[in-house]
Amino acid sequence: MAQRLPGLSTLRGSGAWLALAAGLALLALLAWPLPRAALDWQPALAWQQPWRAWSAAAVHLSLQHLLANLAGCAVLAWVGRRAALPPRAALAWLLAWPLTQLGLLLLAPTLAHYGGLSGVLHAGAAVLGLGLLAGARPARERRIGLALLLGLGLKLALEQPLGAPLRQVPGWDIAIAPAAHLSGALAGAICALLLRPGRTRPA
Repeated sequence: MAQRLPGLSTLRGSGAWLALAAGLALLALLAWPLPRAALDWQPALAWQQPWRAWSAAAVHLSLQHLLANLAGCAVLAWVGRRAALPPRAALAWLLAWPLTQLGLLLLAPTLAHYGGLSGVLHAGAAVLGLGLLAGARPARERRIGLALLLGLGLKLALEQPLGAPLRQVPGWDIAIAPAAHLSGALAGAICALLLRPGRTRPA
């Protein structure tokens, strides 16, 4: 009887998560040479051009910005694969993608332009952290999930996302938008909690 390849079931279980992470990275690469003004988030055009809630995540303002977010996609893909996240985690991340930009209407209405994957990556981090806390996971994974969420919360607090819509940070060649990070984390957490499975009786 043929033996099952180690890790194959884990790869299948997290296939949707890997596909979404790869899709986001590919979209960012394809959009790099395109005109940013046609794709970025602009609250004044939110309802006339609703596709910007998706396309804005692909727009990057510098090569450093793009490479950092591609690295973030790779990290989330690897950790999500190791955690064997179920398809509902990928669905939560997918739903949080446009909600991240739409949340800026409430959190940063004066932010005239926004682009980049960082908000959506914060959504993925929130989904991942909650996913590691869900179900009957080993204590070590639950501790990792808790540490991830606490670290994410601390990062957001230090960024003061409800302050100035744009902030220049040492080491970056662009101004960052902390409100997008908060919007993404909230969108990811809400979607993950709404899609969590109900309690089942023990076998």
